[in-house]
Amino acid sequence: MTILGIGAHPDDLEILAGGTLARYAREGHRVVMAHLLNGDKGHFRIPSGKLAVIRRREAVAAASVIGAGSLSLGIPDGELFSDLKTRKMVIDLIRSVRPDIILTHAPNDYYADHTTTSEIVCAASFLAAAPLFKTKHRAHSLIPPLYFMDTVSGVNFLPTFFVDITATFETKKKMLACHKSQLTWLKEHDNADILDTIEIVARFRGLDCKARYAEGFRELEVWGRREARRLLP
Repeated sequence: MTILGIGAHPDDLEILAGGTLARYAREGHRVVMAHLLNGDKGHFRIPSGKLAVIRRREAVAAASVIGAGSLSLGIPDGELFSDLKTRKMVIDLIRSVRPDIILTHAPNDYYADHTTTSEIVCAASFLAAAPLFKTKHRAHSLIPPLYFMDTVSGVNFLPTFFVDITATFETKKKMLACHKSQLTWLKEHDNADILDTIEIVARFRGLDCKARYAEGFRELEVWGRREARRLLP
């Protein structure tokens, strides 16, 4: 299968679904990690233009840990809106990758860039399969099933699916460690040791499903998206 993760910022997929993406890759599936925003506001001292370049490099390095592709729409942080122009960009992103499954943010995550990403991806993933909605790429052959990732620290999120990431948790940490600029930013801006945070959340979700470490997801439960077979690893 082809798995497409769509996050808001360059490190979001690693934080919220890195272990699952690593499992997909280890099991021989094609994995593509995309982010809509360029991460240019996530630092106190590095200027935006330079930071965007650094964060793109970090995203590519993180994806390469599991042999995944890395794509970016390059939209500046805080400037993501659910408008026609952006929707077409995401439709083309989906059509270019042609995924069997999409992972993206929950609609109730903590920050507008995340919730807007969720809204756009839900709409764009449906329209990507509509041949008369013209963009640069040809229409996708299916409306892909979509799974929402856990919220940051699990706030107001009740998973309906779990993925045991015990065997890939160290890989998840290696992926996230590639985002060196953000390890500093999150500690200084949010008083968060993000490597410690992902371990706490993974252990907590593991308690939910009798695993050492786990990641939680919710399926987009609408007509036309659900399948009888399990699609998560």
